Amino acid sequence: MRKTLIALMFAAALPTVAMAAMPEGPGPMGGPEGHMMGGPGHGGEHGPRGKGGPFSQLDLSKEQRQQIGRLMGDQWHARKDLVKKYLDKLPAADQKAMQDEMAAGKQKTQADIRAVLKPDQQKKFDEIVKKQEQRRAEWKEFQAWKAQQPQKAQ
Repeated sequence: MRKTLIALMFAAALPTVAMAAMPEGPGPMGGPEGHMMGGPGHGGEHGPRGKGGPFSQLDLSKEQRQQIGRLMGDQWHARKDLVKKYLDKLPAADQKAMQDEMAAGKQKTQADIRAVLKPDQQKKFDEIVKKQEQRRAEWKEFQAWKAQQPQKAQ
């Protein structure tokens, strides 16, 4: 059981590591023009991504960056679905324990990030975190509403 839980946590962390290695700059993988990480709640609000990532040395065109961004996004979604598939097989107590541990890790990381920031940056960071929480709440509300809607026949 522990091995399964550890494997699930490792699989859940891999997309984060892959996205952290993506380069900064214009385009889908880092800048404000980007498709994958440029919009609200993505690259700009999450802070700096590591410069000199694996793709920075390839001199990619905008189209190549977009294609790679889509591929990385597809990979992230596939891994997320895979983790969910196996997480759903765990007993409810283990699911709850894993979710609690992940939430505690997230809170610790946010506190550690906040400690690195200057007071004016902390204020902005707190606003970003609050907006993200509001978006998640709205998304959950939408998903609940959507689940209650009758399926339309085609």
